[in-house]
Amino acid sequence: MNELDGKVCVVTGAASGIGRRIAEVYARAGGRVAIADLQREAAEAVAQQIRDDGGDALAVAMDVTDEAQVAAGIAAVIAHYGRVDVLVSNAGIQIVNRIVDFSLADWRRMLAIHLDGAFLTTRECLRDMERRGQGGAIVYMGSVHSHLASPLKAPYVTAKHGLLGLARTVAKEGARYGVRANVICPGFVRTPLVDKQIPEQAKEFGISEEEVVRDIMLKDTVDGEFTTVDDVANVALTLAAFETNALTGQSLVVSHGWFMQ
Repeated sequence: MNELDGKVCVVTGAASGIGRRIAEVYARAGGRVAIADLQREAAEAVAQQIRDDGGDALAVAMDVTDEAQVAAGIAAVIAHYGRVDVLVSNAGIQIVNRIVDFSLADWRRMLAIHLDGAFLTTRECLRDMERRGQGGAIVYMGSVHSHLASPLKAPYVTAKHGLLGLARTVAKEGARYGVRANVICPGFVRTPLVDKQIPEQAKEFGISEEEVVRDIMLKDTVDGEFTTVDDVANVALTLAAFETNALTGQSLVVSHGWFMQ
């Protein structure tokens, strides 16, 4: 496969989970991939694995909430590869709590990682895309929670809703330069982020972990199945490789039918 044909792709939060799988799929499809992650050693390990498998990858240490680190990280990618063609804003965390028990510090941390991080990485990559005028793709990692709410996830739901607005604005501003922006909205994926939530929700709701999975996470899917990292990565590949403004400003839900739009 060569859908990406040498495109330079920055993936944040790419040392593990969904971000890692997207980076691997992009590399397999001919992309040159920057593994941007808070954990430098883990990012380098992923980049090395991709290189060992015949791909082209660069590790970049990046705290997406730090303006200077984001600017330096994207500058390093451009210095190494000459440009940025694709950004996948994927870095994220989860903190589960009732609104009345949420600390302002945790609220701000959640919004900083999900929204500030998306803004800062978008701004740096968009500057390069606009300067070159050769198009580009920005992919935001939203969630079914970009469209629906769940208890205990106020800042997460708020942030994921916010990504829809950012993507639509980028789609409007970037169109004249051929830059597209879209949001992937996965259902529950068995990543460490979700695995951590299962016992937390079991404790909060006073039910078993099996009941959390069956009656909360997968209750409204059509088949009782988790979304997989491959499900998400394959959609991310489609969005990165799509070449026209026909597909921009959209949210694509990948959730085994949990949410339909």
